[in-house]
Amino acid sequence: MQKGSIRVQTENIFPIIKKFLYSEHDIFIRELVSNAVDATQKLKTLSSIGEAKGDIGELRIDVLLDAEKKTLTIRDRGVGMTEEEVDKYLNQVAFSGAEEFLEKYKGQNENNIIGHFGLGFYSSFMVSEKVEVVTKSFKEGATAVRWECDGSPEFTLEPAEKEFRGTDIILHINEESKEFLEPYKVKSILEKFCKFLPVPIYFKDVNKKAEEIKEVKEGEEPAEPIVEKPLNNTTPAWTKKPADLTKEDYENFYKELYPFNETPLFWIHLNVDYPFNLTGILYFPKIKNSYEIQKDKIQLYSNQVFVTDEVKDIVPEFLMLLQGVIDSPDIPLNVSRSYLQGDPNVRKINAHITKKVADKLEELFRNERTEFEQKWESLGLFVKYGMMTDDKFLEKSNSFFIMEDTTGKFFTKEEYVTATASQKNKDGKQVILYTTNPVQQDAYIQQATAKGYVVVKAETLVDAAFINTVEMKWNDFIFTRVDADIADNLIDKTEGAESVLTKEESEQLKKLFEQRQEGLHVTVEVKGLSAEAPPVTATRPEQMRRMKDMAAAGGGMAAFYAQMPDEVALTVNGNHPIYKNILAEADAPQQEKLVKNLADLALLSQGLLTGKNLTQFITRSVELMG
Repeated sequence: MQKGSIRVQTENIFPIIKKFLYSEHDIFIRELVSNAVDATQKLKTLSSIGEAKGDIGELRIDVLLDAEKKTLTIRDRGVGMTEEEVDKYLNQVAFSGAEEFLEKYKGQNENNIIGHFGLGFYSSFMVSEKVEVVTKSFKEGATAVRWECDGSPEFTLEPAEKEFRGTDIILHINEESKEFLEPYKVKSILEKFCKFLPVPIYFKDVNKKAEEIKEVKEGEEPAEPIVEKPLNNTTPAWTKKPADLTKEDYENFYKELYPFNETPLFWIHLNVDYPFNLTGILYFPKIKNSYEIQKDKIQLYSNQVFVTDEVKDIVPEFLMLLQGVIDSPDIPLNVSRSYLQGDPNVRKINAHITKKVADKLEELFRNERTEFEQKWESLGLFVKYGMMTDDKFLEKSNSFFIMEDTTGKFFTKEEYVTATASQKNKDGKQVILYTTNPVQQDAYIQQATAKGYVVVKAETLVDAAFINTVEMKWNDFIFTRVDADIADNLIDKTEGAESVLTKEESEQLKKLFEQRQEGLHVTVEVKGLSAEAPPVTATRPEQMRRMKDMAAAGGGMAAFYAQMPDEVALTVNGNHPIYKNILAEADAPQQEKLVKNLADLALLSQGLLTGKNLTQFITRSVELMG
């Protein structure tokens, strides 16, 4: 037996590893299983080039839990190690790195201690009072050895008995970490981090008693033996060539990732090997409404080892709504593989993903426009978010961004211009009329469409911000909500009907409507509109209304705009026949009530009649009916 002291100057290396190496203790299982996979893959490579002699047999990794003995064992059938290799890799190489680790990060906050020193194996000491390594090299004539260490700089190295090639790492779990003796805990960690590793992984609770074998009665078939199944899918869809995958393959893999989700809209298969390595599949999920948006649904892997689902540095912000998998060995990671570090490759990958998504959307729009339009309710959220946050994507989106009008017809930006060539304001800008609530704003929509205008829907949570953003980038366009003015004023038109009222009647009518309304700043204009137009229309200035909407949502300068009264313009249609009767009403109080009710009806259509004003309107309406 060889006894010795690990070649490291610092006596407290293990306490520091235990405390600072990883932010989450369950990472140790991932690190040890990943090391076992590496050893297995190395053996496969050596066998393929003839350096590993004979049949290498079944390659697998076993995770064995023995709660009674308080041990957790990770067993592989990979290359194994000779005594010299154990001494080199466990006692010299890693710990010289550990010493550098300590020297570099001495005195720093534990959250900042990030290393590049290959300390994965030593994560086992975070949860163990003692670690044993029993290993046998694949080399001909090799004998097994046992390495043991209790977390101090002292170790023992001695011959051992081991039938098969490979390595057993036996963790003697300490009292503080006994949660890792729970089968459910260990299995859940394996399923999280090792779900797609390329070597089959089997978990066994050695204390679990076999079910009692019932006596087989005469004439009955004996029960089939329980078939051992690996925990992981060793060949996930993203590791295969797109040409080898069917639509069902992609959809089944999505179900494997997100069992309770609906079938995705479509997907993008990433497969790049220059100037960086990147594989993966990104799915566009169905989003029924804006409230269902969830981020952090993309999983990052490194050589099929799960790293994190926080990929904001790799995936553009607007594509965080996507789901799926990204796998890249070129993404730099810290020792815990949990946080990305600054690197040019990350920026390149980010740009590549943006381009691939834009190209896919353009292809779908060009080749399957009808289907694209049917999916726009969900796709529109991704596209609009991208147009707001990424100028390159905004430029590419011109070919596939569409707007749906109130009749269900879709327009690209160019198609909208062609269909509404006369919809321009006094500055010559193309006016895009929109509605945020087709039901509430129906009267305004009807008036606008009756004049041949096209009104598009802007109903989602992102639309207010989208309109404000792209309006600044589309210099030749301006957005105007359909209820921002009466239909005759929405577009810069000079024609209009003559008023049938005299100048005196118009003045009298204006004074009747200029009644004070609490919480509102009301202006009145009497115009000669068509007799079919409403008797009075309430509108709000577009820019002021946007500011008030932002204030309601807690946007910029919210407090300032929230305190300001709502500005409302009442446009009285002097040609409506109702006013002949109202002006002829001899009972002044009755005349005021009739005018007040007409004004309140217009305010109600804008959602501006609330509280006491609404109560008074209801009471007055009952009185007038009586």
